[in-house]
Amino acid sequence: MGRKYIDCREIPSESHCTVAICADTEDELIEAAVQHAVAVHNHYNTLELRRLIKRGIRNGTPPELPPAVFNSGAQARQDHSASLR
Repeated sequence: MGRKYIDCREIPSESHCTVAICADTEDELIEAAVQHAVAVHNHYNTLELRRLIKRGIRNGTPPELPPAVFNSGAQARQDHSASLR
């Protein structure tokens, strides 16, 4: 079993958050990411937020350089992110 991570740099935001969170299990990672999303990004702890976080989980550890954010999905993610507040 390898590490898993989620990287805020992959999701456009007004705060330009650079936090990346790693854990050994998906459940642990989701819990930590939900706490971060609620405390820092003012999201609500909902099933939809947890689904979005789960879709953003990657295997391994986060890269040092910011990941490329593709314009085709960036606006949709940003719009959807705003709807979770």
